[in-house]
Amino acid sequence: MAPGTRRGIGVGVALAAVLGATVILVDTETGRRVDNRAGRVDQPSADWIAASDANYRSADRPNDQPIDRIVVHVTQSRFDGATTAFRDAGHGAAAHYVVRAADGHLAQTVREADVAYHAGNWAWNARSVGIEHEGFVDDPDRWFTDAAYRASARLAADISTRYDIPVDREHIVGHNEVPGATHTDPGPYWDWDRYIRLVRAAK
Repeated sequence: MAPGTRRGIGVGVALAAVLGATVILVDTETGRRVDNRAGRVDQPSADWIAASDANYRSADRPNDQPIDRIVVHVTQSRFDGATTAFRDAGHGAAAHYVVRAADGHLAQTVREADVAYHAGNWAWNARSVGIEHEGFVDDPDRWFTDAAYRASARLAADISTRYDIPVDREHIVGHNEVPGATHTDPGPYWDWDRYIRLVRAAK
């Protein structure tokens, strides 16, 4: 970062602190928000593993675009494979969260305020938060664990509370249900009745 840019960020923080305002760091050369970094998670239980900035668009949701959907994905890979792919600038996609199957551990890779490239449909990217689940759609007994369902449901419940998203199948959908989607996840073995029940209970 150029010295001038660093000074611009510093002045912005100082002024915001004096005014008692919410601090939003902006690179004064590019105009890009620069809070996609360690320690800035939206979900307190998540660890931060930043996606490449090629795999999302900086935004200020819900101020500039309402968030009214949650999209459920399955990685078709292991947890580390998914987070590694999201860090790769050439991958072209990332979701906001990844849920580990064994213990329900959460990684956040994109801020909820930003538009992650996860749904395969620009309008749905802009309006949704994406949750990836470690595993493979054709091996549910191994990957769709109780820990993963419960951790994901708690996360979805908190997201729905933050953005006033109704907990129903119109607003919490599978990747395969996104208009124009070519993916089949979370697949036929994802237990939607159980998942929605857990989300409602977590609220």
